[in-house]
Formats: sequence, C-alpha cells, structure tokens
Amino acid sequence: MAIINSVVSFLLKKRIHQIDLFIKYPHEVQSDWFRKLVAAGVETAYGQQYNFADILSVEDFKRLVPLNDYETLKPWIKRIRNGEQYVLWNTEIKWFAKSSGTSNDKSKFIPMSKESLEECHYNAGKDMLSMYYSLYPESDVLDGKSLAMGGSQRPSDLPNASFSDGDLSAIMMDNLPLWANIRRTPDISVALMDEWESKIEKMAQITSKEDVRSLAGVPSWTLLLLRHVLKVTGKKNISEVWPNLKVFFHGGVSFDPYQKQFQEIIPDSQMQYFEIYNASEGFFGIQDQRDSDGMLLMLDYGIFYEFLPLSEIGKNNPQTVSLEDVELGVNYALVISTNAGLWRYTIGDTIMFISLNPYRIRVTGRVKNFINLAGEELIIDNAEKALSVACNKTNAQIQEYTAGPFLGGELQKSSHEWIIEFDSEPKNTEYFKEVFDTALKSSNSDYEAKRYKDMILDFPKITFVPKGTFYKWMKKRGKLGGQNKVPRLSNNRRYLDDLLKLINDKTDK
Repeated sequence: MAIINSVVSFLLKKRIHQIDLFIKYPHEVQSDWFRKLVAAGVETAYGQQYNFADILSVEDFKRLVPLNDYETLKPWIKRIRNGEQYVLWNTEIKWFAKSSGTSNDKSKFIPMSKESLEECHYNAGKDMLSMYYSLYPESDVLDGKSLAMGGSQRPSDLPNASFSDGDLSAIMMDNLPLWANIRRTPDISVALMDEWESKIEKMAQITSKEDVRSLAGVPSWTLLLLRHVLKVTGKKNISEVWPNLKVFFHGGVSFDPYQKQFQEIIPDSQMQYFEIYNASEGFFGIQDQRDSDGMLLMLDYGIFYEFLPLSEIGKNNPQTVSLEDVELGVNYALVISTNAGLWRYTIGDTIMFISLNPYRIRVTGRVKNFINLAGEELIIDNAEKALSVACNKTNAQIQEYTAGPFLGGELQKSSHEWIIEFDSEPKNTEYFKEVFDTALKSSNSDYEAKRYKDMILDFPKITFVPKGTFYKWMKKRGKLGGQNKVPRLSNNRRYLDDLLKLINDKTDK
C-alpha cells in the first residue's frame, strides 16, 4: 500500500503541471480538442450526414451541425444499441450510462467510449485528488479508504449486442484501475446492490469498521448513509467513527441546504468540502480553491464547450458563444461535443462564469427547472439563495424541497407553491415564510416586480411536511439511489400534485 500511495502521489503532483497549462492556454487547448473531435467525427455516420469533412473552423461547425438534445440524438443512439458501430464516434461504444429520463422516456442511455471513460471521468477522479493535495499537501487521505455513494444499476449485457447498460458510477467502478479499487470501500458487490435500503444497511455495517478518509457523492444520499452509520455504531457523530475523515467531494445538487447538517454530523474543523460538477455526459468542473463557491472549468477532458445564452433559447436559430466570448454574470445553457460522440449536445444545465482568468463557473440550475408564471423566470439559484437566507435567520435546516406554479382563478391570484421538509424546523414558521418571500424578491428583480402589492403574483403557498416525506415519495417513484435527485423547480404541477397526493392519502388513512 505504501508503494502504491507513493506512485499515486507522484502522478497527482505531475497532473497539477498539466492543469496549470490549460489554465494558462485555455483557448489553445479548446481549439486543439475541437480539431481532434471533428477529425474523429469525419469517420462516423453522423459526420458524413453533416459534412464534418468540410468543417475548417468553429463557425463552420456551428453552421453545419445542429444543436442537439437527447431526443434529437436518440435515433442515432438507437442505431448503436441495435449493434451498429461508428455511428456517432469513430471507436467502439461499449457502454451506455443510464440516467434520469426525459418526458418521453423513463431513462436516457448516454453512449460512453473508452476515450470518454479514461480521458474524462477517470482523469477527473485523479484531478479531484490532485487539486485537493495541491491545497492540502500534508493530507494523508491516501493512507485510508475512500467511500463513494454510487448508483444501483450495475452494468448488464444487452441481448443483441456486446454493450452494457448501467449507472455511470457502476460502469466506472466495474472498470476501475487496481490502485483505485484497493483504496475504496465497500466491495463492489455491495456498492452496486440493486435494493437501496438493504444496500444502505450493508454499507453502513461494512464501512463503519474501515478507516474511511474521503467521501464522494450526492449530499442527500451521503447524509442518509452517514446517519445509518451512526445508527449501527451507536456513536454520536461521524468523527467518532472515522477520526481520519478529511474531505467530502460533493456534486449533483447544491450543497447549501445540507452544509449545516454535515458540519453537525462531522464536527471536525479540519473537514473539507469540495464541489464537483459531473454528469453521465461528462465531467466539467472541480473546485480548485479553498472556501470557494466556484469550480475550475476542466478544458482537457475531450470536451469542446459552447455556451448558449438563455435569451437565445426558443429562437429558430439560437446562437452559442465560444469560451473566449463568455461574460461574467450571464446565465448560459451548457453545450458540449465529446469524445463519445455527443455533438453540440445541450445537457440541460445552466451555468454562470464567476471568473474569466482562469475560467471558473458555478451551476445555477436547469434549463427546464424554473417557474415562470408571469415573466419572473425564477431559477434554482434564486431559490437556493433565498432558502439559505430564510434558514439562517430562523435557525432552520432544510432537508428537501420542491416547487411549482399555483394557478389561480377568479377568486384567487396565481402564486408559487412550495413543499418543504426540514431537518431542523424554524420556531416561527410564519416568520420563515415572510423572510423567504423577501429573500426571493432580493434574488430576482422580476419576481419582486410581479409580487409588488400582490398585484400579479400572490404570497407563495408553502406546505411544511414531516421528516421522511420526500424519501417515501422518491421510493414510491422508484427513484432511490445516488444518481436520483429530488426535482427542485418545475413550471408545471406534475411533481407537486404527485407529492401532495401522497401526503393527502397518508392523512386520510
């Protein structure tokens, strides 16, 4: 183990030099990847249809290749799943990362190549540690075990081809290099169990006996595991179970609603929290500074980036901007072209640049996750900030929430409707509501204008629900697991009505 740790430590330090290079020459690195990707695309069926051989510049690329989402690429992906190769990418596609579905499908199947697995996802795993060690060079996390909250969909072979479906985390775990597998806990047979509740129990039993020094995962599901670890050990806090725990790499949802809960359950002033930005489609950002709310945009993972201003969404010919033309404080939809054949693919997330030298971003929400009843366009970033203010002023802690529109009629104005579950409830719920509404106004001027004297939007409807409500709802929907997230904002009542039905059915009984 000591020899492996020394080798890994050397490689991590070497990688920092490469990161410094793309920080110094960001546009050159992106131009280089653009040329490599287009050259690979020439050899594909997709590249032939869209004349990749004629692409000599980014402008040609934008002119010849349409913007895509999963629905527009699905026919091409279906061809690969039926056994055809060299459709979107010029090497074999061996895996499909299964992720949350669209309005038309229960699941999306994102093609993954050997290049995307190694050059993107595995490099990102090493870079997380590289950046952590560059900030904390005396850390000893490599001397213990790492615990990652992965998915529950272990890769399974498809009947008509030599491919496998599975959660991204499952595909990665099944193909981890030896050094990474030695460091992780629990065994992969437990980490990828299908039945989530049994899996949590076994993970808690096994990992509580290990020397865990680093955590990675979605905050909500990781918190669930940590609480179960305390339950099976009878300890008061996680520091008593894992005294050498040093860092939690978190992503998937905003950490703000969970930060106080983690600080309470891990009362170690030396504990560090690092944000990462990954998805089935790729790995995009890693926090590279202490106590920062931004992430370094990773430019050398085989991804070419474009950025679609939200003002362009819905236009007949929406125009993206390239990295060198982005501006601070503007919400962009992220558009990627990858070394797995996702061409000009809009992944659905919105980001904002907080620094241009180097390029650092923060995730502000989802393109489709907003509420827009009267032109207010309330996004997740607005909601998270307002909830944080309300919690701080009322000494509360939020566990989960979701929100959508309440459509009024002749006797009642329209408003936003929220369902909130607390880990620690405010003493004065009415004061919480007042502070929250005021904070929403401060974070979104259009919302403030529509709320003026209740003329257009009424005071928000807010329902507080008991602990465990969202867990039961996610279980009912078959959405337990590390890659499933509670939907935050929606411009329709699909999630609200389903959750309210569960609450009312329980009340009736």
